[in-house]
Amino acid sequence: MKIKLILFLLAAACAASADQVTLKNGDRVTGSIVKKDGNNLTVKTDLMGVVTIPWDQVTEIKSDKALNVTLAGQTAPMPAVIKATIASTGGQITLSAGSGTPQTVAPTGIASIRDNAEEASYERLLHPGLLELWTGTATLGLAGTAGNSVTSTFNLGVNSSRTTNHDVASVYFNAVKSSSTVNGVSSDTAQAIRGGWKYSRKVGSRLDVNGFNDYEYDKFQNLNLRFVAGGGLGYRAWKGKKGSLGFQGGIDYDHDAFAALAPNPAFSRVSGEFFWGDDFSYKANGTTSIVQSFRMFNNLTQTGAYRANFDLSVNTKLKKWLVWNVAFGDRYLSNPVAGRKPNDVIYTTGIGATFGH
Repeated sequence: MKIKLILFLLAAACAASADQVTLKNGDRVTGSIVKKDGNNLTVKTDLMGVVTIPWDQVTEIKSDKALNVTLAGQTAPMPAVIKATIASTGGQITLSAGSGTPQTVAPTGIASIRDNAEEASYERLLHPGLLELWTGTATLGLAGTAGNSVTSTFNLGVNSSRTTNHDVASVYFNAVKSSSTVNGVSSDTAQAIRGGWKYSRKVGSRLDVNGFNDYEYDKFQNLNLRFVAGGGLGYRAWKGKKGSLGFQGGIDYDHDAFAALAPNPAFSRVSGEFFWGDDFSYKANGTTSIVQSFRMFNNLTQTGAYRANFDLSVNTKLKKWLVWNVAFGDRYLSNPVAGRKPNDVIYTTGIGATFGH
């Protein structure tokens, strides 16, 4: 009996010290308030895990520990944070900050609520250093044969991004080289390098402005260098826990330098382009994620000419830091060098590592 009584008292003490949220339908959620972000309140419970509750369905709320609260209507670059316990009183919310005078506001007057961990994460994203917050993957693939024919294939890929509350910066690099030797005759069968960077800045709840710079080399398109620089607008159509979908559009400058292909000499093309496309990411499950990007570049200098880029990659976590990557890339050029095909496809696979956090 004494043991049961002790357990009962311990359970009662834990319940008494937990945060509590009561909903319009009478349900009560007990746990730890994590954050109120936008129109949702997040609570971590022992039995149900993390629970997301619509803020307008909350009738009563009480926190046992001090939380970080910001009020609606503050326009400063970094709104003032009130560290206080919160409790409902007559349809209003009372903020009690230490020995100070309690402050009462309407539920609609609460802009955000964060526990200490969420507040630290939020502030870290406000003004990080240039070299902070970078995350990404680096993958390496090797394949080969020996015997009557000797072949080797090498591919390298690096993708990294830096996301803050205001902007997103990303860089990428991909290279593939393949060769074969048959009857003592060696030849390259694939050789291409692609890389670039992009920067976007939020200008609204769904809009952003962006700029980018791409570089490309492809031996078998006789492309010595493609240099592209441009910018435009982005629209975030969907963003959720599982992924995101955005659409892009704008203009760019394209300079292509082609190597000689007998009997034609080397030459260059310079043109302005209008581009449009999409960026899509989706987390299929706890280990596998999909990233897809498409761009159509309509030539404004040579009417009717165009090029298109399509990229798709699938990353599967084998360990916390170890990933298996499968990537597919297609580059289409409507007006290639005479004697070359308009379409070049690269597909690679390899083992890689994640970095950053």
